[in-house]
Amino acid sequence: MSNLLHIGAVVYGIVLAAGVFVTHPVTEAFRVDAMFLPQATDKTRPLNLIFGLLVAGYGAWSLWGQG
Repeated sequence: MSNLLHIGAVVYGIVLAAGVFVTHPVTEAFRVDAMFLPQATDKTRPLNLIFGLLVAGYGAWSLWGQG
């Protein structure tokens, strides 16, 4: 079960990071800046790259550490 959670974290991090470059309904739905900032604009979009790399990196590190 924990492996599935870590794989999900990696996928979510990749979707967050892709939200900086791709404007698709899927990536727009997962944007962190749009969830937490009242006035999310294109200037706040790079926050998704930072959070995406952190979430994907932590998920990959945790998945690698279990092996």
